[in-house]
Amino acid sequence: MAFKTICVDHVGIACADLDAATKIYTEVLGLQVTNREEVKEQGVATVFIPCGETLLELLVDITENNDGPIGKYIAKNGPGIQHIALRVDDIKAAIADMEAAGVKMIDKAPRNGAGNMKIAFIHPKSAGLLLELCQPAETYVD
Repeated sequence: MAFKTICVDHVGIACADLDAATKIYTEVLGLQVTNREEVKEQGVATVFIPCGETLLELLVDITENNDGPIGKYIAKNGPGIQHIALRVDDIKAAIADMEAAGVKMIDKAPRNGAGNMKIAFIHPKSAGLLLELCQPAETYVD
């Protein structure tokens, strides 16, 4: 392998109402929000909440017709865990190694994601769930 998997970076949780979901994690569980942002190119608003060494990423659809990836996920499955993200040290090498191993990739090249990450998704048919590979943009070499 030409890359190293570092850790579970975050768990993506699809929410119908971002403010209501955030309250449960902050007011009931006592966790703190560290980042809130919109990723318009993906049609989502997101909140990151650290929980130990892993982040919880709450996601809500912000597209006009609620037909972005999160809106479609909720329409089909309801709110819940939408993906798990693994941090890698070289996302381009990870994509190449996945494809060489016959793993079906949704993304053939890294794209911009929330939290200043470069991301690529592995198709659920290959991994059993939607799996995201991510690399901090500051360590990414184009």
